[in-house]
Amino acid sequence: MESSNRRRDFLRASAVVGAGLILNGCRGGSQTSSPQQTRKEPANENENQMGGEVTATEDLMREHGVLRRALLVYSAAAVKLRGDVGRVFAGESLAPDALQKTAKLFRAFGEEYHEKKLEEAYIFPAVKKAGGEAAGYPDVLVAQHNRGREITDYIISVTQNAKLGAANGEQLAKALEAFVLMYRNHAAREDTIIFPAWKQTMTDKQLDEMGDKFEDIEKEQFGEDGFEDAVKQISAIETSLGLADIAQFTAPPPPKA
Repeated sequence: MESSNRRRDFLRASAVVGAGLILNGCRGGSQTSSPQQTRKEPANENENQMGGEVTATEDLMREHGVLRRALLVYSAAAVKLRGDVGRVFAGESLAPDALQKTAKLFRAFGEEYHEKKLEEAYIFPAVKKAGGEAAGYPDVLVAQHNRGREITDYIISVTQNAKLGAANGEQLAKALEAFVLMYRNHAAREDTIIFPAWKQTMTDKQLDEMGDKFEDIEKEQFGEDGFEDAVKQISAIETSLGLADIAQFTAPPPPKA
């Protein structure tokens, strides 16, 4: 009997100790799991940032926007020149410094940076290597870059003079019109064929890295605000020529059918 009682007492004590261990284990488990249940993932630093980052292809196309605005200046200048042939190329007609500033902006931002440092260095070689329909364009586009530089040289040279005769005025107007026609077709093909084809040669990560590289090149070339500064320059030129208010370019209603 005494042996049986001792064994029952031992079993009771074991049961109590075991229950206590299980209870403590449960409590400990809930304490260690609680931080995991309440912990939140750190917020993405950029998830609340307005606008987000500029992608490489977006960067290229907004640069085209600056260059297209320069083309609009050239188009307006050509029309004005044809009306001013034989007259003084001065303040009452078309200021030569406005055209020269436009040409120098196109030279620095378009030819020396956008074309040479980005398109000819990175985009065209990748598109040619990838093959396909787009691969046939880069050689023609480079030839047009080179011709554009010749015309820019001419515009800068001829607008250094305070006066234009009938011959020079007409020649400059023709050069401006030819330049505009070439670059309108040129930029349209790049936006719709070349840039999409180039984008397809890269993963999302590689495209992000290329965007960072383009930003570094821009800062090296112009400082912190290359694009913003180019926009300010073309805006000032438009203002000086009376082209800043886009309402004036709203098309009139069509004739009645």
